[in-house]
Amino acid sequence: MNLKKILITLAVIGLMPLSVNAKSDDIIIPANFPDKYDKEYVKSIMPVYKSVSKEPVVMVALDMLIGTNGEFSRNAILGNNLSQRPMKVEFKNLSEIKEEYKNFDALGWKKGKNLFIYINAKHKDTPPGALAALLSHEALHQDEYNSVAEETYAWTMEAAVWSEILRIYPESDENLDSLVKRENNLKKMFEKGNYSSKYIQKEIRVNPGYKNLPQTSPGFETL
Repeated sequence: MNLKKILITLAVIGLMPLSVNAKSDDIIIPANFPDKYDKEYVKSIMPVYKSVSKEPVVMVALDMLIGTNGEFSRNAILGNNLSQRPMKVEFKNLSEIKEEYKNFDALGWKKGKNLFIYINAKHKDTPPGALAALLSHEALHQDEYNSVAEETYAWTMEAAVWSEILRIYPESDENLDSLVKRENNLKKMFEKGNYSSKYIQKEIRVNPGYKNLPQTSPGFETL
């Protein structure tokens, strides 16, 4: 086999998702996974989430949404959405899509009939609880439309789910992690508004990334 064929073979292997039949010893469990998610448990949930992502941290994050307000989003990601297909969740350098997205935490994206959630690659090592809260937000974006009302609902969902995650998995609160800092800021706004969207909506209205958004969008007709 010549060098070119070897390199092509290695590239294909590198793109293959982690097999659901892999031995548990092949799965590396980061220190910031909750204790519940040991090798055997992660291996057991892989068949449920393999259509969504090949990343164990994404699988664990989605699994952590069970029993929270984010369970709606989990089901949407698994296929109960406008496309009726599983959403694909990937870590990505968002500047490759558009330079102005470089510092975004995530993007909901539609390509043809397929829905994607692109998570900023800088969050690949984030605690899965923080990723769970972020995914509960992004799963609500299921078409090419957006609005102040939609973002308000999504941010409020994210804050509520993060609050629940901290009660169930308090070890998720890693203060030095940038995504955890985002979630804690949202939680503070949520609590300041007496568990409402009052201050979250104010923050969205002054966010330059949302300055051209209409007030409402399909499915989110009221503020």
